[in-house]
Amino acid sequence: MTQMNGAQALLHMLELHDVTHVFGLPGETTIGWYKEWRAHSNIEFVLTRDERTASYAAEAYAKITGKPAVLEAPSPGVTHCTPGITEAFLSSVPIIFFSSDIPVNQDKKHGLTGVDQTALYNSICKESFTITKVADIPFLLRRAFRVATSGRPAPVHIRVPINIFGEEANLTDLYAEPDYEHYPAHRPVADHSKIRQAIDLLLCASKPAIVVGQGGLISKASQTILDLAELLQIPIGTTTPGKGTIPENHPLSLRVIGARGGMEHANQYLLDADMIFFIGTNTDSAATDHWKLYGDPNTKTFLHLDIAEAHVGNNFPLKLGMVGDARATLDYMVELIKTEHPNLNRPKVDLTDLKQTALDTVFNANIPMPDGTLSPVKLSQALDRLMPDDAIVTSEPGVSAIFPSALLTFRKAGRRYITNYSMGALGYSVPAAIGASYAHDGPIISFTGDGSFGFVIGDMETIKRSGKNVTIILNRNDSFGWIRGEAILLDDVDEPWSTDFGGVDYIKVAEGFGFDATRITSHDDIEPALARAIANQGANFIEIRVPTQDQIVPFVPSWVRAARAKGLPHFS
Repeated sequence: MTQMNGAQALLHMLELHDVTHVFGLPGETTIGWYKEWRAHSNIEFVLTRDERTASYAAEAYAKITGKPAVLEAPSPGVTHCTPGITEAFLSSVPIIFFSSDIPVNQDKKHGLTGVDQTALYNSICKESFTITKVADIPFLLRRAFRVATSGRPAPVHIRVPINIFGEEANLTDLYAEPDYEHYPAHRPVADHSKIRQAIDLLLCASKPAIVVGQGGLISKASQTILDLAELLQIPIGTTTPGKGTIPENHPLSLRVIGARGGMEHANQYLLDADMIFFIGTNTDSAATDHWKLYGDPNTKTFLHLDIAEAHVGNNFPLKLGMVGDARATLDYMVELIKTEHPNLNRPKVDLTDLKQTALDTVFNANIPMPDGTLSPVKLSQALDRLMPDDAIVTSEPGVSAIFPSALLTFRKAGRRYITNYSMGALGYSVPAAIGASYAHDGPIISFTGDGSFGFVIGDMETIKRSGKNVTIILNRNDSFGWIRGEAILLDDVDEPWSTDFGGVDYIKVAEGFGFDATRITSHDDIEPALARAIANQGANFIEIRVPTQDQIVPFVPSWVRAARAKGLPHFS
């Protein structure tokens, strides 16, 4: 039996669960926790300048480490965490989110900062509960980690009234459950008979393809997906969030598919396929070009494997659905194939020439850029030549993500390309770079646009203070370019309303925060500027002016179709 106050008990339980970092921001309702933290714990508190930043940083940290991240926010800023928690919920990322609060029911007296936090987070967390007594802390922390990391991973919200930090109790159950320190905590195998049926269907297909979402990365199933593909000689395409599940220079890799960076060769291959095997994807609108990617769904056979039963068969009619962990299920599938089909001899498939031709066509297109702008293709091409294998790239919706998604080649499997294409809110990439930098020792490269950058400029101070090797690449066009492109290309608007904004001297801003800052003004300057930034072990900032999406149309199938009809320059 050990006597502890609530602050001590929370810290002790986090330490038992091997937590080393917590992302957050201080407030009056957490002073009692910080007092004990400073005196008694070595857990590093990563101070950000905005709770939204902390939430996105935690989400990216969990993606890279394979461990549930811990986020903390005070009651005045509790609403600011909703963007990151929502992204984590939709992306199946486990976050243990503590929000301190005024005493229970004081909100009914209109106490300052009082709001029903539990109701607020119930819809975007697997569970949301309130600690009402210190004696419950060990049980509730074990439950939080267990719920967050089991099944389909997702955030769990824990509300901590201010009085809990100072109240004491004699605790008899101070232990953790090691299974839930990482995710996935358990690996259920899909129904064995269905696995055998899936093998038979795959063997009978004439032109099958595998489509992997970020569930393949969550499950750490890269090698077993590759084993299956090589056994059966089936090409693999990934969604944008699933980029890097297998090496993209592998002969069977189609690279990214869909409407957010999918090149025409990859999307066309899926349209021509007679069977699609979905693995770890929720078949959302972005990955399927609004569910048009595969043509008439009645003309081909669909199989689907996912840990989330609600995802299986949600958008396409299935011949066979399997609910289970991707790695465990596919390991068994591979074992069965090797045992029961020992003399299997499938015709070799090699997509190397197809991919290289597609890339060369883009790299050699030399489409003239509007005055004062440079080619985002040239930027991605240069980074692809220079990017170390241990680099992590973060990006967000818009021109800053589409070109890297399509053109960067990740030659080693793993989660090293971080996007927020589940919710798709702006202001993600820079906070994600912060989280990634605390999860990983290699260089972090953050692609952002000026529309997004305006959300997060304050946290340049966080990057500088951290001393981490982070390079921000700002794609500047003084516009919310995605909305501008959508309006002009698809809605036939002559001049979009309220998409353009005033210019800022971002170099002065970056230098004011202590960054090494460079403005690229010619294509010849791109590679030297990138090389200097990657080599500099500190905070780096690169600005490059690029066209808006209506001027040079990127790899978005619906936009490309519109560009062809209107005779506009485009990449496909």
